[in-house]
Amino acid sequence: MERFFENFAAYVWGLPLIVLLIGGGLYLLILSRFLPFRYIGHAFQVLRGKYDSPNDSGQISHFKALSTALSSTIGMGNIAGVAVAISIGGPGAMFWMWVSAIVGMATKFFTCSLAIMYRGKDSAGEIQGGPMYFIMEGLGKSWKPLAIMFSFFGMVGALPVVNANQLTQAINDIVLIPNGVEAGLASNLVIAFVLASLTSIIIFGGLKRISNAASKLVPAMLLLYFVLVAIILIANYEVVPKYILLIFTDAFAAANYKGDAFLGGVLGALILLGIRRGAFSNEAGIGTAPMAHGAAKTNEPIREGLVAMLGPAIDTLAVCTLTALAILVTGVWETTSDNGVSLTASAFNETMPVYGKYLLMVCVLIFSVSSLFSYSYYGSKCLGFLIGADKKHYYNYIYILSIILAVMAPFSAMLNLIDGVFALMALPTMISTLILAPKVIKEFKKYSNQLKQNRT
Repeated sequence: MERFFENFAAYVWGLPLIVLLIGGGLYLLILSRFLPFRYIGHAFQVLRGKYDSPNDSGQISHFKALSTALSSTIGMGNIAGVAVAISIGGPGAMFWMWVSAIVGMATKFFTCSLAIMYRGKDSAGEIQGGPMYFIMEGLGKSWKPLAIMFSFFGMVGALPVVNANQLTQAINDIVLIPNGVEAGLASNLVIAFVLASLTSIIIFGGLKRISNAASKLVPAMLLLYFVLVAIILIANYEVVPKYILLIFTDAFAAANYKGDAFLGGVLGALILLGIRRGAFSNEAGIGTAPMAHGAAKTNEPIREGLVAMLGPAIDTLAVCTLTALAILVTGVWETTSDNGVSLTASAFNETMPVYGKYLLMVCVLIFSVSSLFSYSYYGSKCLGFLIGADKKHYYNYIYILSIILAVMAPFSAMLNLIDGVFALMALPTMISTLILAPKVIKEFKKYSNQLKQNRT
């Protein structure tokens, strides 16, 4: 199983997908004249609710939409994903994750603007947003195979197998084994049962309950994580500049890369690794975030696109960088063979012996559990598109079962499965976004003129 998923992920993450994700994102960034950076202040005003109207259509506020999207992206991609990137690629992998995030801000702006511009109705008559709807509404019924492709792979990509697997590993390595408790199939099944029960309570309550839980958990977990990493960086302040510089130099030297070559060299492989881990972390271009942002209570597509573009900045440029620096400045990336969440735990334990790993455990728990809530919404939305909104709740049963199966599977197999499926979700999302991009620019010009009129 491990070998199959590894080959599958390697095959779909070829040069065409890299060109589509990074080349396509770069095209969107230039087409918008670097709009994400020019309108970042306005995006925060929208997020704070300055332009909210109770009469707008939709289900949740801008803040709750971003929280729901962030609760799925700020998860194991930021803790385990960054650790995997550094353990295989060295410090330089982080630079290519930054590149994917900067380009991803433009991609998120376009995909999430489209999610509002071309909202469709599900079989129950409720307004919905997401790649499958903007493909159908924006490109027409002849493009339905692309919408079906996204929805099918979206159901698999939304399965919480990486989060459940890494949370179990964290509980075993940080809590159970150091305290003399034997970790094995029995303990894993107990953890899986508790996780499945907790997740069931939230996800069977629908989007409102998911977004309420996410909007409370996300700011709290971000604050705690920022404080903990700040302690590590202050304790190792003398080597911080050295490692920041190393991230830039190693990005092109690829001196610490330990994996297989790509396009005939290690630099190509390092770029691929950084972009893959970046995509897993911030999901720009994959198509999950437009499903959360498509439910936002707004009639202005551009506003939601601006709020959505903050996602990769918060997720990859801030949180992933903190994780990377914690791993690098403590030196654990060179002194231990740990991988995934265990490597990040080693970094915390190095600076804060005894209690550091337990504080990380709290972060991991909140990161993982909040991700578990959001992904169920994405998967059920995909199933609802395929077989009808009245049957979408059946996805939750598959979802709960996958939590139990994931704790017994190898981490690399679960990571490669989701990596591969994300790639197949990105194809319909990026193709349709690139075709519809000029319509977003037209909508933006209209919105920009309206803003100028309001100011005068």
